[in-house]
Amino acid sequence: MKVRVPTNSGLARFVLGPVGRTLLIAGAVATILCFGVFTYFYLVYAPLIDKKLGEGPIANTAKIFAAPEAVSVGNTSTPETVAADLRRSGYTESRSNPTGYYQLYPAAIEVYPGPDSYFDQEAGLIRFSGGKISSIVSLQDNTARNEYQLEPQLITNFSGPNREKRRTVRFADIPKVLVEAVTSAEDKRFFQHSGFDPVRIVKAAYVDVREGRKDQGASTLSMQLAKMFWLDQQKRWTRKLAQVMITIQIEQRMSKEEIFEDYANDVYLGSRGSFRIHGFGEAAEAYLGKDLSQIDVSDAAELAGMIQHPAAYDPYHHPDRVRERRNVVLNLMRQNGYIGDRDYAKAADAPINVPKAAAQSIEAPYFVDLVSDTLQSRFQDTDLQANAYRIYTTLDMRLQRDAGEAVRMGMQNVDEQIRRQRRFKGKTVPEPQVALVAIDPHTGEVRALVGGRSYGASQLNHVLAKRQPGSIFKPFVYAAAMDTGVDGAAQVLTASSMVDDEPTTFWFDNRAYEPSNFEHEFMGHVTLRTALAHSLNVATVKVAETVGYQSVVEMANRAGMNYHIQPTPAVALGAYEITPLEAVGAYTLFANQGVYVKPNFLTLVRSQDGHVLYKGTAEKRSALDPRVAYLMTNLMEEVLRSGTAAGVRSTYGFLVPAAGKTGTSRDGWFAGYTSQLLCVVWVGFDDNSDLGLQGAFSAAPIWAEFMRRALSYREYRDAQEFRVPNGIVTVEIDPASGMPATPNCPKTQTEVYIAGTEPVGSCPLHGGRTGVTNVAGWDSEAPARAGDSGASHIGAGEVARRAARQTPPDTAAETASAPPNPKKAPPEKKGLLRRLLDVIK
Repeated sequence: MKVRVPTNSGLARFVLGPVGRTLLIAGAVATILCFGVFTYFYLVYAPLIDKKLGEGPIANTAKIFAAPEAVSVGNTSTPETVAADLRRSGYTESRSNPTGYYQLYPAAIEVYPGPDSYFDQEAGLIRFSGGKISSIVSLQDNTARNEYQLEPQLITNFSGPNREKRRTVRFADIPKVLVEAVTSAEDKRFFQHSGFDPVRIVKAAYVDVREGRKDQGASTLSMQLAKMFWLDQQKRWTRKLAQVMITIQIEQRMSKEEIFEDYANDVYLGSRGSFRIHGFGEAAEAYLGKDLSQIDVSDAAELAGMIQHPAAYDPYHHPDRVRERRNVVLNLMRQNGYIGDRDYAKAADAPINVPKAAAQSIEAPYFVDLVSDTLQSRFQDTDLQANAYRIYTTLDMRLQRDAGEAVRMGMQNVDEQIRRQRRFKGKTVPEPQVALVAIDPHTGEVRALVGGRSYGASQLNHVLAKRQPGSIFKPFVYAAAMDTGVDGAAQVLTASSMVDDEPTTFWFDNRAYEPSNFEHEFMGHVTLRTALAHSLNVATVKVAETVGYQSVVEMANRAGMNYHIQPTPAVALGAYEITPLEAVGAYTLFANQGVYVKPNFLTLVRSQDGHVLYKGTAEKRSALDPRVAYLMTNLMEEVLRSGTAAGVRSTYGFLVPAAGKTGTSRDGWFAGYTSQLLCVVWVGFDDNSDLGLQGAFSAAPIWAEFMRRALSYREYRDAQEFRVPNGIVTVEIDPASGMPATPNCPKTQTEVYIAGTEPVGSCPLHGGRTGVTNVAGWDSEAPARAGDSGASHIGAGEVARRAARQTPPDTAAETASAPPNPKKAPPEKKGLLRRLLDVIK
């Protein structure tokens, strides 16, 4: 039966009337517009969604890793300590982790590298007893090992321009209690709705209207994920429409478990230092010191509570707020039936604990900047930060932690000294800055780097800042002097050559140059050893004048210092600027037996598919005779023994074999090394004003603290006496004359020389027999030479002798068998008559 609407009815008149037609047209237009907007957003965002879903949540994230660490039988350690290190390397207890996983036992830990591991290494079992590693066994062939390499620790992620820390987890590895905490806090109907929660939207709107402000959020986890992955942070209406569109798409294409997994890996959870923390995996390590699999109800509520406002709920800065917010989440979990009253009460009473410094994720922001700049320079046509490259570096995370602590302690001491200076009485005391860089002197690999006091306060990397090096440059003056013993110079200088330390005017380019010593004190007639040990300015300029300023500049260039250094008298006192990074590279000349090694940071760069894009090699060159390098090391050992850095030993208790030099310009410096580690420290003001502190009291204490801490690690603790190359001889001399000592000399010391340059004769101040000469690799009496005048003398007008040089045997066998220290021949036994004759003399 047909229903007919009478044409004169009210409905017909309305539909067919002008108002009805207008509304019909408006509705049609609105429908077309909505369809157009939908089509536009679909065409714009559908390809982006497809691409993102295909790549995963953090596909375009470059990762920067530190150097791998090794554990050895006998090391002090526990299973929990090794597990913590492995977690910082990206390992978990999940077998599906591509980096690797571990299994923890009361007195052992099993380590299983995954397909994405840094090295192709067998699984290992590490056993512990009495707080030490008792044995290491390969799980591949069940044989014993003395050492096992642990995975390099992740320093940071790069996602575009952002510096981030994160460690990915799979949904199956996320504790159920964390899923319940997050959904209770953020989206309790997450597993029921289709991307939007109408009940929550209506409730949020009601509360906002009632309160008269927009305070309630209605975004579901799916909507938050859409915003995190695809949208910028600018608030505009098109962004909200795009968020709705993307939410619909991801709900259709992804399961709830996949959505939650991506959310759990990308949610922002605050910052530690200069790094943004993303994902619950990294947050658990950063804020709880735990692997995500180990968290309990209280921990889960704490992490879920941080989502709302990460900065406000940072447990390091606001533990009371964190506790309050955590308990709110716990109450929501109780209301949703996830926990009972007893579990709630226990979790709510739990304290807010943050990991100690040793358990926190370690950062190295200035080092990361240096690596990033190097990568951009080396790979100019490749956007490394926008690709999933794995970048492996030379950084030792243990030393990096110790460097940061040494700087913190040392700068507190510097601040206190500066506050006591009269010039700042009643004034605001400026904050001095600092730089520390430590390298392996044989490979040039940077092991620790601190570029300033606080990266958040200043991103200026002071390791790269050019400053006057002051007296840490002086060893290159004396190296040029010692080099006269091998380069055929007309005048040969040795460690016992004498120089007059007295007020002197130097003329250069028709201009007078009048340096002075510290506090205008002069020591008179001294050996070159004494002049360097006590950092005597006038004496050093005299040495530079004698060997030639150009020779000093050439020595600096051989050591890798910049070519802006000029051959003037001021060069001897470090007046031309260099960077701390240049300085640490330059000192490899001495620490590495005359071989210069350029500091380097990168070991390996791999693409996402494992292709090696770059493999680092040390840039080395022989730049100094190893005998000269040894003489300089021996002279700088004197600096720590009796010179300007004696406090390193007497005050700070650093007693292992070491060599170094203090420096004081407007800043404070210290450069020093053992047989295994080389470190340079700089302290100064950014505006280049005078620090007013000697390097011995500003930089040297930081150096000593850092190097002392380094001794606790196997790789650095076995600091040996510096190796003596073939062709080094020793002579017992009188330092007052620089000549071989007699039995009547009141004070004697053993001096080292390149064979053939040692003084011959006897001390003219006390008379007597010639000295006894010992050669590294063979022993011989020093031949007497007629007409030999003895020690070279700088500044008294005496013409220095030209030593008859011997060519020492130099075979691999003899080099390998060279003794660690020159041996002194036993004193000659004398009869009664001979002793009486000596007295008569």
